[in-house]
Amino acid sequence: MEEKTFQNRMKELRESTGLNRKEFCEQFDIPYRTVTEWELGHRNAPSYVFRFLEYYIRMQELMKEKGVEKIVSEDGDEDERQ
Repeated sequence: MEEKTFQNRMKELRESTGLNRKEFCEQFDIPYRTVTEWELGHRNAPSYVFRFLEYYIRMQELMKEKGVEKIVSEDGDEDERQ
């Protein structure tokens, strides 16, 4: 089987969130043009950035499955509640 290109992996990761490109960029505070360039294959993100996005998205999915919601306090600290 052929290894997926970075652009395909990036697009699949974004699509797995159910977000369109604009929403994804806003969620992760990444410039729209940057994500567009990644998905078109004109640029690649550093591998650690991609791994972090994968990890973060997976952890959010697991938290939802377990019924844990992320709470952000007024001072910006995040707490978890079930």
